[in-house]
Amino acid sequence: MPLSDAKSIVPIFAGGGTRLPAHIGILAALSELDVQFSHIVGVSGGSIVSALYASGMNVEQIKSIAMNTDFEKFKGFSLLSLLRHGGLSSGDKFEAWIDKLLNGVTFSQLPIQLHIVATDVRSGSPVVFDAKTSPDEKVSRAVRFSMSIPLIFSFKPYKDYLMVDGSILSEDALHQDWAANGTSVICFRLRGDNDTKPLETNGMFPIAAYISLLIRTFMTTISREYVSDKFWHQTIVVETGNTSPVDFHLNSQDKLRLYEIGYRTALDIVPKKFLDVQSNVQILDGQDFSLL
Repeated sequence: MPLSDAKSIVPIFAGGGTRLPAHIGILAALSELDVQFSHIVGVSGGSIVSALYASGMNVEQIKSIAMNTDFEKFKGFSLLSLLRHGGLSSGDKFEAWIDKLLNGVTFSQLPIQLHIVATDVRSGSPVVFDAKTSPDEKVSRAVRFSMSIPLIFSFKPYKDYLMVDGSILSEDALHQDWAANGTSVICFRLRGDNDTKPLETNGMFPIAAYISLLIRTFMTTISREYVSDKFWHQTIVVETGNTSPVDFHLNSQDKLRLYEIGYRTALDIVPKKFLDVQSNVQILDGQDFSLL
């Protein structure tokens, strides 16, 4: 059922880590439903998909990139890096990869208004990158900040901030009037169960497995946080099963399963949620529902 006659939305692709194929499936569903948007918000794994789409790539191109990229190449394991910089990997290889895909584009050069959200660990506050706040900043750098999964990627200094993954922020940081005109926001949030894949903890260096278990548990717990009543009508929860947001070993079947989950969930729920949001806005006589 096309929704082109309804008011446009601002989609928020929140979190997900390596489960980003689910966000690509959501994009595919929005395209099929003819949902219109001129602004897009990305956080953590969602920032990768949002940035590629905002650069002008279509869904099939982004899907192909995800299917053919071995996420394992971005994962490092340096205890020295962890002790000195707060992460097992510098994240430099990932930033170079995404920058090449984006052709070094800056926020002011994008055809779609992109908003990338990261976290300043010093203040616990959100830091937003977009054409208004950072027009000349490379998009790849902001994505690298937003994807800085704690303990996996090193903290990165930026101006007076110390940047880390945007997914650790509270809901209030995401549910705002991104288009500055009252356009409804819908937050697509990935939620999973505990990963059942075993990790070997009896090897010569069990600390590696223990750190991996800690990161996996932490990120899974974040993804399962309660959605408050205030934002429920603006949130679509995508249940991703027992795939961890820090599973860098995803195979083609895993990625396709996540893509299908995102696609089917959005295709089923967006028409109901979208129309429900519109009716709420009308009932409130134009009041910005994102502030409720």
